Amino acid sequence: MIDLHTHTTASDGTDSPAELINKALSAGIKTLAITDHDSTSGWSEAIATLRTPMSLVLGAEISTLTVEGISVHILGLLFDGEDRDLQAMLSDSRDTRIPRMRKMIELLAADGIAITMEDVIAATPPGATVGRPHLADALVKNKVIASRDEAFVDLLHNASKYYVTHAAPTPEDAISQIKKAGGVAVIAHPFASRRGEIISAATFTTLVAAGLNGIEVNHRDHSQVEREQLTEIADQLHLVKTGSSDYHGNGKLNALGENLTDPAEWEHLESLANARRVVRK
Repeated sequence: MIDLHTHTTASDGTDSPAELINKALSAGIKTLAITDHDSTSGWSEAIATLRTPMSLVLGAEISTLTVEGISVHILGLLFDGEDRDLQAMLSDSRDTRIPRMRKMIELLAADGIAITMEDVIAATPPGATVGRPHLADALVKNKVIASRDEAFVDLLHNASKYYVTHAAPTPEDAISQIKKAGGVAVIAHPFASRRGEIISAATFTTLVAAGLNGIEVNHRDHSQVEREQLTEIADQLHLVKTGSSDYHGNGKLNALGENLTDPAEWEHLESLANARRVVRK
């Protein structure tokens, strides 16, 4: 079982890297990727916890914006974690999240919704990348809504009047940096329309030109029709097809291993990195 997209408390998951490793082992996951938002801070703990027979794939989910302002997430896997340019890109993206969060809080408070920046910080694990899920958790604690899912349905979705975008690299720039750092790039849940505006099929051509290696086809937020469309695009453009859980712990309904990557597809994807960086013990 190969799951190439999960989150920990290093970003907006509710399990620590150690807890995630142990849960994945119990679930029968043989190859697991840790891909926290704009962060590699959970890598060390994950490596320290790793046990046979699991293989660990280190990565990050990079937040990007197209020139049209559409949010696109790029999974960077198997890159050199010491690459300064890529780490600078991740750091810049994290830094822009604080003013963005303050603006969203201002918009909510202006409509009488009880929330402060202090509430959000209290709901954010130490060292984690601040994001909307932490705002959702603060709203739950303040009894504004009942769950993270409800927050994203009613208040925090991309089309909400409370949503504020943040400065981010373009998908092409992120892909380029991942490739320069020796890794592979996979676009995450590209047709997940319930998250907001999505890219068109034509956009994939420019992403391939930048070095895109794969498409996350099998994902909870893709309908069967969308999966079929993405499979066709991947085959036409000779891209690897992946599947993953996008697991966040208790923060989302997603279960470890609910969508998986075919071993042959993973073998091909791994071979496209410039070095063997899968961690095994």
